[in-house]
Amino acid sequence: MLNQEWITKTEQFLRSRFDAASYLNLHPDAKAYRIEHTYRVANIGRQIALQEGFDETELTIACLLHDISYCEDFGEDGWQEHGRRSAVIARPFLKELGMTEDRINDICYGIAIHVDDKADFEGERTAFALSVGDADNIDRFDAYRIHETLCKDSFLEMEFEEKLEYASKRLTRLQELKNMEMGTQAAEDLWKSRLSFYILFYEKLISQLECSRDIIKKDLP
Repeated sequence: MLNQEWITKTEQFLRSRFDAASYLNLHPDAKAYRIEHTYRVANIGRQIALQEGFDETELTIACLLHDISYCEDFGEDGWQEHGRRSAVIARPFLKELGMTEDRINDICYGIAIHVDDKADFEGERTAFALSVGDADNIDRFDAYRIHETLCKDSFLEMEFEEKLEYASKRLTRLQELKNMEMGTQAAEDLWKSRLSFYILFYEKLISQLECSRDIIKKDLP
């Protein structure tokens, strides 16, 4: 069961940091995206926790804080470091909540390694810690992200051949990613489900494109 008091305090901490961020306030679209992404990751994390028997409050909090360093102005290596910076910001807050040191370290280690699998302090790659990055990765592949990616890449503005090449490259990459290793069975099941949905979308998109200018020679499905 969720410790609602801790969740509420974490949400307030997250939003207060984002509300004070100069970059995010100058770019409200980026701020809205970061908040929405954070909540999606937290809900995925909670789902993994429930299926794997982890503490759902702890993993939900870890996911809520995984990108909190977006409250800072990133320097040259900002994106690469944002997991480790998020762990630095999260640690004193978790102490204020009253968590034990071992749980704080497991949460912070998961936050720190979620970008590039590296931390700047000692920790163990527990299934719990790996679940922070798994939840983040799983959110990259869902219905909203298809829409967002196509808009960001200006898909509708491409020439026909560009569209076909774009969709084909995306499909190839998705098929390569389908068997990427996750930290838990729950995350693996979610990952494969999301990737299967993505693959089906791009297969259908390619099929529709192929039918958009010629009578195709192969048998129709």
